[in-house]
Amino acid sequence: MPATLQFPEELPKALCPYNYFDSSRLWSAPSVADFLCSLIMWTKTALFNAAVASVAVGAPSGFPSSGNGLWYSAPGVIWSRTYLPVGNGFLAAMTPGGATQEITQLNIESLWSGGPFQDPTYNGGNKQPSEQAAMATAMQQYRDGIFASPTGDIDNVEKLATDPGAYGSYVGAGYLVATLNVTGAVSNYARWLDMDQNIARVTWTQSGSAFTRETFCSHPTQACSHHVSVSAGTLAPLSFAFSSALEDGLPTPNITCLDSSTLRVRGTAGTPGMLYEILGRVRSTGGKVACITFPVHSGAPPNATVVVTDSTEAWISWVGGTEFSQDAGDAAHDFSFKGPDPHAAVLALLSGSVSTASYSTLRAEHFADVKQALGAFSLDLGQKADLGTSTDALIEAYQIDTGNPYLEWVMFNYGRYLLGSSARGALPANLQGKWALDIANPWGADYHSNINIQMNYWSAEMSNLDVMKPLFTYFEKNWAPRGAYTAQVLYNISRGWVTHNEMNIFGHTGVKAFGNSAEWANYPESAVWMMLHVWDHFDYTNDVAWWKAQGWPLIKGVASFHLDKLIPDRRFNDGTLVVSPCNSPEQAPITLGCAHAQQLIWQLFNAVEKGFAASGDEDTAFLEEVRTKRDAMDKGLRIGSWGQLQEWKVDQDASNDTHRHLSHLIGLYPGYAITNYEPAAQGGVMLVNGSRATYTKTQVMDATTTSLIHRGNGTGPDADSGWEKMWRAACWAQLKNSSEFYHELTFGIFENFGANLFSLYDPFDAVPIIQIDANLGLPGAVLNAILQAPDVPTVSTPLVITLLPALPTQWASGSIKGARTRGGITINLQWAAGKPTSGSLHVDANAAPRPVQIVFGSKVIASFTTSPGLSKTLTSF
Repeated sequence: MPATLQFPEELPKALCPYNYFDSSRLWSAPSVADFLCSLIMWTKTALFNAAVASVAVGAPSGFPSSGNGLWYSAPGVIWSRTYLPVGNGFLAAMTPGGATQEITQLNIESLWSGGPFQDPTYNGGNKQPSEQAAMATAMQQYRDGIFASPTGDIDNVEKLATDPGAYGSYVGAGYLVATLNVTGAVSNYARWLDMDQNIARVTWTQSGSAFTRETFCSHPTQACSHHVSVSAGTLAPLSFAFSSALEDGLPTPNITCLDSSTLRVRGTAGTPGMLYEILGRVRSTGGKVACITFPVHSGAPPNATVVVTDSTEAWISWVGGTEFSQDAGDAAHDFSFKGPDPHAAVLALLSGSVSTASYSTLRAEHFADVKQALGAFSLDLGQKADLGTSTDALIEAYQIDTGNPYLEWVMFNYGRYLLGSSARGALPANLQGKWALDIANPWGADYHSNINIQMNYWSAEMSNLDVMKPLFTYFEKNWAPRGAYTAQVLYNISRGWVTHNEMNIFGHTGVKAFGNSAEWANYPESAVWMMLHVWDHFDYTNDVAWWKAQGWPLIKGVASFHLDKLIPDRRFNDGTLVVSPCNSPEQAPITLGCAHAQQLIWQLFNAVEKGFAASGDEDTAFLEEVRTKRDAMDKGLRIGSWGQLQEWKVDQDASNDTHRHLSHLIGLYPGYAITNYEPAAQGGVMLVNGSRATYTKTQVMDATTTSLIHRGNGTGPDADSGWEKMWRAACWAQLKNSSEFYHELTFGIFENFGANLFSLYDPFDAVPIIQIDANLGLPGAVLNAILQAPDVPTVSTPLVITLLPALPTQWASGSIKGARTRGGITINLQWAAGKPTSGSLHVDANAAPRPVQIVFGSKVIASFTTSPGLSKTLTSF
């Protein structure tokens, strides 16, 4: 047996008094430990059988003929590298694709350790009200120190930071164990993820019978289902059990029989910790279903399993929930985030169609929802499906620059699949989407907000994926209430609200302290960046009712805070307003006028002006203050001593700095302060010699290119992650450099993606960390090479839609359908030999009029003003 297929030995040593498999123990286990031991030994046997037996040659029967999926000829053995994900936003699961036994790891989107559920005094990492005066004094001292410093920076802002306390982590929810009492060698094994239908399947032959397992998570029912069937006759005895033993640190839950066919799992995410409940109802066609309670030792938690006999098919549908409530994340609820016991809610979910409809009906409903959610958009890169090579072999053979349009197309679709599977719940997609292990995960699997959560949603609007509303509700209910407290106590600002970089689901709005942690923690611009996503949603949809109810209040709150936070520059004395102290995200210098912050706030103030008329707000004094301070701001665009775009107002960029972040290029992508630079509004700067200059667009773009070149390829000494390569790829596309775009894209795929196509933070680790941002950012980078329509500073500035701006030669022919741009425009485009051949656009019925130019190469091929319902055909390129 290959070493990579060996089951971890430490668990059997801890639990198993024997080292062999006895199937009878699954049905008459005298103790919980004996039962789990049997599961472990069965797993070792099943993995061995599947690994050494004959396998299918070529893609399995039932795999999409388009090639839109992932397939393998052996089961998964490393959670982050080889398991396959399914999810509906509310729930998620990772499936290894076992034959005789499947051990599916589960997640519930709101299951977190820490917070007020662990520590009732938890306050979101904030200072106490009594410290407000001291914080105001400290802030003034830090600013004075920066302005007086010969180098324009200081060593630390530690007085502003607070120990994170019970910050917590997103938590795994245990394992569902489905076991067939079948022995013998496994043959014709295959497993795959079908992305046309969002379902994971396993097929194999054993003891003369052909078996199929299916796993999917349905958004309409908020349930996941696991189904087992046999091609002829009846299934061997089948059991469904639950175990937390493989989730490191998760307290053992109580597992009981809710009724004769339903497992009830109740546990906590820590001791003490948030309460969760999972209900799993087993149904079958024919046969008998019985829930069996195991005898346990005195004081041990109860345990149970459901057994199915004499059926032709059987399936379990599970639902889950917690006592977390975003509605209780405000001062009126003492920031408890605590809702009711989850039992009634999960029982209600289980009592609907999940318990009455046939399996085929549940599956058909899921398929229809997937088609509706994902099917309005499609991309063709001219790929030819390779149905003879498994996905792990495809990624293993992948080469930088040479690429593989088929694999790139699959990864694009996979990114959309993962976003749709993780972001359609009540909470947004986190650092790992909604897939995580154990009681503690890397970086808490939280919401890092200085690139990561932003990158998660890069492709959503343009690829017509309706996933944004949960993100905005999270801002409204989780960030804003306690963020207003942080603004008052930490910054002595009484209007608006602020957050920082690392965010959990408990309103952690303070500055996290881990020693001198300013480089990643001193980031009050996190909400500014996220408000640009709020603006973008309105810019794409013109949903005025939503804008008035949610979008505008969010943006106004953040803009109000930053109006008061900007201060006169007392170092350069050039009459501008700057942010101080500031850190360019995850860079060490604590200084003034960080380009990243200045560009972001300028774009936010533009959004305020552009959205004011539709907001219904009559606060014209606020609008005028925004205009006045926007005009007085330093715009964060300054060309330095070696021709670079400066990252800081003080010229201290190092030409050998290959830092993972491209923070000072935020205005190139995904912003527009650089891309749509206007000299009259942004170009006036005071130079070191005291003279003033106005940069041309060419100068700014040349300096940006210089900075991007010197930043390297995303493998600096500080990291080797996929997201930094996807950001670089998107930036090269924005510069219309197709060769550098494709080089960076293919380098990222080559370097950072595993056999299951998950992005791996530490790709050379045996058990690497997954980070979903590169998976979700890849579609955004690809789209930016095919279609660009960056934002503009004013409503009267023409929206320029550029066709095929950075198309690599490997994608010389293809099409895009159902793509969305700003202005409520839907675009279809076909191309061949690297040039458009036909296209069409349609404007939404509720769209507001705006000037538009369609560009290919350097030529404007169409120019018009949109009107509701307008359709145009593009034929001349």
